Amino acid sequence: MTATQPYLPPGLPTPVPSDDGLDAPYWEGLRNERLMLQRCRDCTTWQWGPELVCHRCHSFDLGYEATPGNGIIYSHQRVWHPVHPVLAGRCPYIVVLVELPDAGRVRLVGNLLGDPHQGGGNAAQFESYTFCMQGGWSMMGAASSSLLTCSGWDRDRL
Repeated sequence: MTATQPYLPPGLPTPVPSDDGLDAPYWEGLRNERLMLQRCRDCTTWQWGPELVCHRCHSFDLGYEATPGNGIIYSHQRVWHPVHPVLAGRCPYIVVLVELPDAGRVRLVGNLLGDPHQGGGNAAQFESYTFCMQGGWSMMGAASSSLLTCSGWDRDRL
């Protein structure tokens, strides 16, 4: 993978916003190179995935706010068996559960890009899998952009 080459091969289903529009601000944020997550306006609790009601106080007054893309790899799994035929030549790859401390410890799923045994210290770049891009966590339109930066992972365990 290079800075201009997508992580995942063509032929995978492209994720799209839900029909009810509940997650539309998230997708719009990605198009504008911002990570937008749902937050309760009454109790200020962050939550993901998007819902009609707050998980904490049961308020219906929810909105979306931008959050910094700093995260900690909470868990990971090395995938050896492809979940889709076009991934047959791409195994193994690493799926990560990333916890966002600046967003109430909400957790998002993505792919760890690059070789975890190389590169700079305890940071990882993610690429997002949006309408036109392929990958795990980054912005639409530019494969070199970084949306999430993670720390706190042990490269020797991956």
